[in-house]
Amino acid sequence: MTDQDLQLLVEELSLKHFAVPFLHQAYFNSRLRTTGGRYLLKSHNIEFNKKFYEIFGLEELRGIILHELCHYHLHIRGRGYKHRDADFRALLKKVGAPRFCSTIEENKKQTSTKTYIYECVDCKQSYPRKRRMNVNKYRCGKCRGRLIERKAD
Repeated sequence: MTDQDLQLLVEELSLKHFAVPFLHQAYFNSRLRTTGGRYLLKSHNIEFNKKFYEIFGLEELRGIILHELCHYHLHIRGRGYKHRDADFRALLKKVGAPRFCSTIEENKKQTSTKTYIYECVDCKQSYPRKRRMNVNKYRCGKCRGRLIERKAD
């Protein structure tokens, strides 16, 4: 699907479900990572994540388009367009748009399994950390002794 196809689909869904034309631009933005789409308040354009279309298909994209069009039409009319607003929730229900889009598993941040172990020279207190730290800046919280980095198991 190209940006022109997307523009036509957004215009068609706007007329069909809202009976008001979509007068701005709709396009794919490859930099979107965690969301299916985004309505831009200043320009009134709508950006979409192409990956959601590629993974979940046209029906998921239609849902995302309807969701973003709810933001668009309410904002243009000066009514509550935010997720927590009653106007927004009522319009979502009326047009059958989802409140949230599906999640792409690869977008979830992978937690680092690497850990660093620091140990007090005097009392042997152990301090596991996910981030490296400068041992010259810190002391043991138990006895104020000097810390050294120990090899993680």
